Amino acid sequence: MSLTRRQTATALITLPLALTATPALAHGGGTGGPRPRTVHIAGDSTAAAKTADAAPETGWGMALPFFLAHHLRVANHAVNGRSSKSFIDEGRLTALLDGVRRDDLVLVQFGHNDEKTDDPARGTDPYTTYQEYLRQYVKGARARGARPVLITSVERRRFAPDGTARPTHGEYPAAMRALAAEEGVPLLDLQALSLARWQQLGPDGTLPYFLWLEPGESPNYPAGKEDNTHFRPPGAVDVARMTARALLDVGVLANRDLRRLDDEVPGDRITWGRPA
Repeated sequence: MSLTRRQTATALITLPLALTATPALAHGGGTGGPRPRTVHIAGDSTAAAKTADAAPETGWGMALPFFLAHHLRVANHAVNGRSSKSFIDEGRLTALLDGVRRDDLVLVQFGHNDEKTDDPARGTDPYTTYQEYLRQYVKGARARGARPVLITSVERRRFAPDGTARPTHGEYPAAMRALAAEEGVPLLDLQALSLARWQQLGPDGTLPYFLWLEPGESPNYPAGKEDNTHFRPPGAVDVARMTARALLDVGVLANRDLRRLDDEVPGDRITWGRPA
C-alpha cells in the first residue's frame, strides 16, 4: 500500500496543537537566531502521536517538543504497528523524505514489530533484512543533506521474579548498534537507557509509566488495561527526556537546541489530536 499526499497530510495533523510550530518558527522567526530545522521521527507505536480515542496512551514523540528549543519543530511520522520493513513498503519513508531539508534530523526507531518474524509483512532478521531496511533510512536522509540518527527500541516493562528489569528485544538492538558503527551514524541507545531506568524505578514504580489502567479509570478502556509496551504521559515524557539528553550527549544537538532537561514536565500538558 502506498500513501497518497492526502493520507500523509492527515497523518501529520495528529501532532498536538500545543506542540506544533509557532507562527514565528513557521516564517523563519526573523530574530537572527538558529535557522529553523525539523526533527523527523520514523518509528512505531511507542513514538507515534495518538488521538483522543486512545488517550491516555502516549507516544514519546508527542512529548519530545517539550525539550526542544523553538527553532526545532517535530514532524512525527511514527505509526502504530510498523516495522522498518512495512514503513517502507507502505510508502511512508518516501513521504517522510519528501519533507526533509538540508540539516534536518531523521530519527529512526524500529524493532518492536520487526521482531514479529511470523508476519511476512513486518518481520525482519536482525543481521540481514533489518539492517538492509535501516540502511535505506540512512541513505535517504543523507541524500537530502539531513542527518540520520538510529535509536534502539525503548524497552518493554518486563521484570524477573527477583525484580530485575529484563531485555525483550533479542538481537535487534545489537544489530542496530553494529550498523550505526559501520555506517558512522549517531546512535541513541534507548534500549539500554530505558532498561536502566526501569531497573531504577522497579516493578511498582514503572506502572504509572505504562498503560496500566483500572476498570473504569478511563472511558476509552472501560474494562481496564494491562499493557507493558505503550506509555501513559509520565512514561512518554521520561522517554522523550532520555532522547533529548542522548541527542546532546552524542553531539547531534547542542545546549542551545534544548530546554527543560532538568525541569518537571507535568503529564497533563500532553494533548491528543482528533480521531481520524
